[in-house]
Amino acid sequence: ISVCCWGQGPVDTGDSGVFQPQSALSDMEFASVSTYRGPGNTDPRPNNKLPILLWWSSNLFPHFPGDTERVDCAHSSCLVTSNRKVQLYRRTASIIFYGTDFRAYEAPLPRLAHQTWALFHEESPMNNYLLSHGVGIRLFNYTATFRRESDYPLTLQWLPSLDYLLNAPAVPLQEKNRWRRAGLAPVLYMQSHCDVPSDRDRYVQELMKYIEIDSYGKCLNNKPLPDYLEDTSTATGEDRRFMSFVGRYKFHLALENGLCPDYMTEKLWRPMHQGCVPIYRGSSSVADWLPNNHSAILIDDFPSPRDLAEFIKALDQDDAEYSRYLEYKTPSKITNLRLLEGLESREWGVNDMSKPNYLNGFECFVCDRENERLAAVKAHRKNPQQNLPPQPKMANSSHMGCPLPSPGYGPVESIDPNDGWLQMWPQDYWQSLDQAEGLESLVRHNVSDPSLLWQHIQSIAVRRARSR
Repeated sequence: ISVCCWGQGPVDTGDSGVFQPQSALSDMEFASVSTYRGPGNTDPRPNNKLPILLWWSSNLFPHFPGDTERVDCAHSSCLVTSNRKVQLYRRTASIIFYGTDFRAYEAPLPRLAHQTWALFHEESPMNNYLLSHGVGIRLFNYTATFRRESDYPLTLQWLPSLDYLLNAPAVPLQEKNRWRRAGLAPVLYMQSHCDVPSDRDRYVQELMKYIEIDSYGKCLNNKPLPDYLEDTSTATGEDRRFMSFVGRYKFHLALENGLCPDYMTEKLWRPMHQGCVPIYRGSSSVADWLPNNHSAILIDDFPSPRDLAEFIKALDQDDAEYSRYLEYKTPSKITNLRLLEGLESREWGVNDMSKPNYLNGFECFVCDRENERLAAVKAHRKNPQQNLPPQPKMANSSHMGCPLPSPGYGPVESIDPNDGWLQMWPQDYWQSLDQAEGLESLVRHNVSDPSLLWQHIQSIAVRRARSR
């Protein structure tokens, strides 16, 4: 069900309305906020006439301590705050949510017609399957997700730069071969987050029947880590000793915890940085972003784990063919223009002080869009014959939608009904749909009490049962 014009309702843009200070942000608080304007910003308005953006997630406010800041973006300025007292105010133009923390039963209700909702969600789809359903993502007007179709794409967030790929291999091939002769397995698996939606361990367990794999994490562990690497903070970062240790392996199993187009993490990019060949499963569109056609082995290209194992064994014995998978370390061998253009055109940076981080970047994206919207509303009210009202904007499934979790290996019918994965993730996916439909119903009926969500979910379930 599409609820028309969310966030596009009538706004009082006169001098006595939406731009006047509100009691939760007093004149004294406004005076303490810097009025600095960045290069290129010509917004002349003082703080008490700027629209307000409210960061709803208490753990995510991308500024120094204090709950109110002025942000001066490329084209306009806003006040941003984490003070929820401004939720119902006329000057609060947009509420920004962090997807991992967004819960239907905690949503700010009633949803005001003059406010937009913005979603920032760069983490795994497993963190909130409500957002993978059309009815859930349509709650939002602006999005910043890993999907390329989102308003502010974060697709390459785990790839700091092109130089990160071009670094020389941490361990030369000749040394990798020496470690192989000394008894090291060809394939590394290091994973301590087990029982995830991608069900990766089930696939790896089957693969282990056909090829030797050294597994160091908690999942399918068959080999202890050296004592100096037992610190998990070392193993999850890019500690030099850790990188040198895992760089000895020719192949790394790189399996994401959730499957969704464009969701690619360090599991893909870190082995490539080290000069190891990733054996990858995750994003179904990963080939769109790889440096060339020979930079990763894609599990889904093989009909079975046995076939994959035979391919890896053959590659392990052929240095010339193996080396083809590392040719992207030479700049001329990076032939994927989408990757090059994506890194060049993104306006946010990773560990790059010359660019904003993507949190502040998305905040400014919302600020500029909201100022444009408010200006269009004001112009339309002033002269409706000459100026059209702003068009409603709503996210859709392409901004986030991820598929129902499926078994990592074999048909779902072959899994024991008491299997922990089967009882957890498919159920979570469908229960998230119920919550999304319940929240949409609350918004549509202009309900102000989130605790009524469960009643709406129950009524939806009853209607669904009657329609069968």
